Amino acid sequence: MVIKSEIWTIRAFSQSDSDAVADLFIRINRLLAPKEMEAAFEAYIQRSLKEEISRIDDYYSEHCGLFYVAEASGPLCGMFGLESAGEGAMELRRMYVAPEARGQGLGRLLLAKAETLALEAGCFKLKLSTSEIQKAALSLYRSAGYTLVAEEIAQSATLKTVGGNIRRFYFEKDLTVKGQ
Repeated sequence: MVIKSEIWTIRAFSQSDSDAVADLFIRINRLLAPKEMEAAFEAYIQRSLKEEISRIDDYYSEHCGLFYVAEASGPLCGMFGLESAGEGAMELRRMYVAPEARGQGLGRLLLAKAETLALEAGCFKLKLSTSEIQKAALSLYRSAGYTLVAEEIAQSATLKTVGGNIRRFYFEKDLTVKGQ
């Protein structure tokens, strides 16, 4: 299913999006990197490219998920993935909005699309995590009705975190509750 807003089209990932997805992922993670953590972010980027971003179709198929992109009249300007997070739940992954598209509601639109897709897949709960350096994401998730369920200091790098003692926040939302 394709969603069209006045500005953006949100649609399922296609192999022809691979380079644009990788470019957006790299660009945003380099922008997020504190000066003292640039090397750690570069290692995270390379690992993520190898294990996930360069093989989106396979990765999300293996994780019972899907991947969507957003575009306007120009280049790709947003993306997100969903993967299984246990019975009745999905996890939001890799939700990014290009800097030039921020502040126009695209993040909220992507999040709403992810919630709809999770419900259509028979999932009633959407889980996600983000870090303390992603202030806009934290604000978006809180304002969209997500509940903080845990936080940790990520010491080790994984496919989901850079590590480096960055505080990580875990959120959930019950998608069956209206008005959130």
